[in-house]
Amino acid sequence: MSELLSEASVDQLFRNARTFNAWLPKDVSDEQLRQLYELAKFGPTSANSSPMRVVFVKSKEAKAKLEPFLSEGNRAKTMEAPVTAIIATDHEFYEHLPKLFPHADARSWFVGNQPLIDSAAFRNATLQGAYVLMAARSIGLDCGPMSGFDNDAVDAAFFAGTPIKSNFLISLGYGDASRNLFPRSPRLTFDEACTIA
Repeated sequence: MSELLSEASVDQLFRNARTFNAWLPKDVSDEQLRQLYELAKFGPTSANSSPMRVVFVKSKEAKAKLEPFLSEGNRAKTMEAPVTAIIATDHEFYEHLPKLFPHADARSWFVGNQPLIDSAAFRNATLQGAYVLMAARSIGLDCGPMSGFDNDAVDAAFFAGTPIKSNFLISLGYGDASRNLFPRSPRLTFDEACTIA
């Protein structure tokens, strides 16, 4: 089933992809955001739990709501981006397991076990956030993932009254490589990061 991707595809997803801090004035359509999610949703999560929830902050009103909660270093670049995705975690994800994992009573594994709920939710939603990033790159968008915001304030503004909590942000659009693009930082070598046991 699997074939090697072309070198150009691997470059687009990994080797040449960068974290952008400046953006071209080019729109990202709602259809592109739907296409992005339709790819990202297929990334694996434990028991197909799929706890990630996303708010795509795109309108002037939504950006104004997000802006006060961004750290000073992230504010201008986030406001310039056509879209910023709030990658969030639903801590009641298990209520969807009868649909998502119908061949076992997976809901019962979690109900009443808050430590298991929280660890599974955070781990799997974080994985899904990475899938969003890679899906965005695969459809030709650039990304600017970041922390550096007030999670509690964002949760109150965007997720009040829900079991959903923000994790991190990804600005999406068409990066401007002529502005604020840092040289690529070093990465650990295989021998520094990996062991074959």
